Amino acid sequence: MNILGISAFYHDSAAALVSNGRIIAAAQEERFTRRKHDNRFPLNVVTSVLQEGQLGINDVDVIVFYEKPFLKMRRIFSSFLWPIADSGKNFIPIMETQIKKRFLLNSMIRKSLKYRGKVEFVKHHQSHAASAFYPSPFERAAFLTVDGVGEWETTTYGTGCRNEMEFYKRINYPHSLGLFYAAFTYFLGFKVNSGEYKVMGLAPYGEPKYFDMIMDKLIDLKDDGSFRLNMEYFSYITGDKMTNQNFGKIFKRSPRGSETEITQDDMDIASSIQKITDEIMLRMVRHVRKETGEKYLCLAGGVALNCVANGKILEKGIFNDIWVQPAAGDAGGALGAALYYWHHHLKKKRPPRSESKNAENVYLGPMFDSDEIKEFLDLSGIPYRYYENIEDKTAELLAGRKIVGWFSGRMEFGPRALGNRSILGDARERDMQRDMNLKIKYRESFRPFAPSVLKEKAHLWFDVCNSSPFMLFVFNLRKDKQIKNEECLSGLDKLKAIRSEIPAVTHVDSSARVQTVSQKDNEKYYKLIKCFEEKTDCPVIINTSFNVRGEPIVCTPEDAFRCFMRTEMDYLVLENFLIDKKDQKIQSRDNEWKEEFLLD
Repeated sequence: MNILGISAFYHDSAAALVSNGRIIAAAQEERFTRRKHDNRFPLNVVTSVLQEGQLGINDVDVIVFYEKPFLKMRRIFSSFLWPIADSGKNFIPIMETQIKKRFLLNSMIRKSLKYRGKVEFVKHHQSHAASAFYPSPFERAAFLTVDGVGEWETTTYGTGCRNEMEFYKRINYPHSLGLFYAAFTYFLGFKVNSGEYKVMGLAPYGEPKYFDMIMDKLIDLKDDGSFRLNMEYFSYITGDKMTNQNFGKIFKRSPRGSETEITQDDMDIASSIQKITDEIMLRMVRHVRKETGEKYLCLAGGVALNCVANGKILEKGIFNDIWVQPAAGDAGGALGAALYYWHHHLKKKRPPRSESKNAENVYLGPMFDSDEIKEFLDLSGIPYRYYENIEDKTAELLAGRKIVGWFSGRMEFGPRALGNRSILGDARERDMQRDMNLKIKYRESFRPFAPSVLKEKAHLWFDVCNSSPFMLFVFNLRKDKQIKNEECLSGLDKLKAIRSEIPAVTHVDSSARVQTVSQKDNEKYYKLIKCFEEKTDCPVIINTSFNVRGEPIVCTPEDAFRCFMRTEMDYLVLENFLIDKKDQKIQSRDNEWKEEFLLD
């Protein structure tokens, strides 16, 4: 049976193909349209995943949408009736848009895809929960889903056992940890549903001086992790903005303007909201463990991408182990909808669980073979060299302090580049973080880079609690790898201090967002890091996503070459083909693309 899951119309539209319970393919629409967080109906992805499955649209038995449109419409309509709602100036345009997208969704899906089969709908948080539990290595586990909002729910928890799922309790809109964090994202001058990870990265530069004030005025947090927001300070229900004037008054300031100077106060606010998020998640998780009695936990929803909070949960040992859906946000809802229909609705058994199946949960996008890449290079007149052992050659370049764009295998599903669409560098180089941020990514200098480390060597470099194949946990560097620094630096000046033997991937609090790489999960990328270790005695390299600021991760060889030529990367690897920047025709790096790909 072939099931096509779809998520669309909020952010990060996606599609996923599941055949007889096996995940065949999944991707986000943004990778094809080159429009970051694209929320439009994922026509391009549907075409791609069907090609991967060698199917036509009417070979699909059922299309499953990741939420229930009528429930969502009721919530949006009800919002305008609440006493805390702003004026009704937005009512007509919002409702017109929602009617077109929600009421007519069934017919729109059929018409857009020329589809004659069955269309079904699954609730938003059912999709999130299914995306976390069913692909996990656990036969039975608790699940926790936390995001902005689905239909009504913003948080749910329950248990999964074999193919069944049971939901226990929920928190409803407008009380939402995802929207709470998004409000601070907006106030700090970053894009909502896009720049939340910047707030997380900025937090270690500040002190949580606003923690008590936020807990006192903005949120009523209970011991079990449930909470209510003080809606006198927020305007996201029906307004144009996330916060209102009352919010600004308690911080004695206005929201930061986009791309303006980041102040110490911004850093302190970021530190405060991250600490509160950690506390809320820890209380929730303790309550879920107590109420369910399960030993394992599965996480999904946009808040599950907060790898700092995930690391805290793991560190506390509340559960024996945790599995986080790598596409934890709305994109993963497409996959969850298909899996929920197959396992829970149709009562189909799950395949045997195994941690070795990590690759099947993330490397789900399109790939391009050597013939396709060679044809592109030859037709475009791009000089190149071919290496049988491209991993060893690339390791040699990295050891020589070169920056390399690495394009190999199937594209990753979710927001993290995990060694198939990555930009790589030497983690030992002290200036590499600054250079890659400013000359390659064209983004803020404070942003940390992540390390990829051989799984079997991770414990020698980091306080690793378990494997982290999807780069969704933050761990501290081991004390013996840290370098004590006596300088009393504050704010962004903390960047100047050398904190470890791998300074380019060590954040200012001596932590790192770690990806552990095993031979089973990604043989080619593993071999590259192994070759690098043989040359340098260091099993760690920099891994950042293959894109520039505001651009989606590259999908095709053409995308990769275009990005390569816009930046100061030294080399590009397309499978086994090596492209040297010095061999290319001189091309002016115009700045028009910076207007297309705006900063988050």
